[in-house]
Amino acid sequence: MAAVVSNQAPLSLPSLTRKDFVTDQEVRWCPGCGDYAILAQMQKILPELGIPREKIVFVSGIGCSSRFPYYMNTYGIHTIHGRAPTLATGLKVINPDLQVWVITGDGDGLSIGGNHLLHCIRRNVDLKIVLFNNRIYGLTKGQYSPTSLPGHVTKSSPMGSIEHAFNPLAVALGAEGTFVARSVDVFAKHLPIVLKRAAEHRGTAFVEIYQNCIVYNEQAWEHVTDNQTREENTLLLEHGKPMIFGKNRDKGIRLNGLSPEVVTLDQNGVTEADLLVHDEQNENMAYMLSRMEPPNFPIPMGVLRCVEHSTYADRLVGQVKEAIQKRGEGDLGKLYHDADTWVVSNGA
Repeated sequence: MAAVVSNQAPLSLPSLTRKDFVTDQEVRWCPGCGDYAILAQMQKILPELGIPREKIVFVSGIGCSSRFPYYMNTYGIHTIHGRAPTLATGLKVINPDLQVWVITGDGDGLSIGGNHLLHCIRRNVDLKIVLFNNRIYGLTKGQYSPTSLPGHVTKSSPMGSIEHAFNPLAVALGAEGTFVARSVDVFAKHLPIVLKRAAEHRGTAFVEIYQNCIVYNEQAWEHVTDNQTREENTLLLEHGKPMIFGKNRDKGIRLNGLSPEVVTLDQNGVTEADLLVHDEQNENMAYMLSRMEPPNFPIPMGVLRCVEHSTYADRLVGQVKEAIQKRGEGDLGKLYHDADTWVVSNGA
């Protein structure tokens, strides 16, 4: 019998739009909350990835940011406080074809969930972790958080916090994060680029987003969001490009011995050739950038580090295959009955 050849093109999946990722749930954050902007940018970039919605999962813990899964028209899981990375790890390992996002906050991720977050990054589980940092506990009404600055007065620190603040990027780098980046909720052009790069990274992608809590800590990031000061206080990182910033693009970062310093171009003979060139694969440079803060330095924005390493699932599946090759397929029933067993009857 002769083969039948079809001239029809293979069926293709319909292209998705932002509206396909919007649910029918009422978005319930405070008016003016930075979460709205992050949600909008996430819904914007997902259609560009070409991944079916049924292959995307959002996992969250507890906090204002953790309502995120309800507002994404994908699969989603609202877990318990601080444990989103743990559940997401299990989900990704058993379903490696899924794209799994973890949505957390500075309290959820760095306080009760700090240990889970660290080991997820250390293992390089193929997850996309987005940490909303507003330097406050918003859902529980304004207590200081692990990222609140020393001296910050809140309901739980009426005389000012006496604790040192966590630096989320330094924490992620200390855990050997393979993708570490930062953006701001209202950076409408910058944030989607960072999120898309995180989505495309194979391994743990950790993104800190400066997020505004309009009720309990409204001015936390004013120095990087105010149009009058933003360009003087932020350093937009580009791989392979010199570190230049400022409203007039006339300032830069130079290395003085082992320490960075801010210099002005065309003063004292300083040129672009003297400036540091950003290298996403340089771990020492990434850590140095993570420590740069006002008032002495602009805040680095963008991808600090991006390197490729084997993922946790790769290594785990590799061990399973090796075990099967050496010992053959397992027999669960035999395993259950391998040791002594007892039968308890009703008359015993």
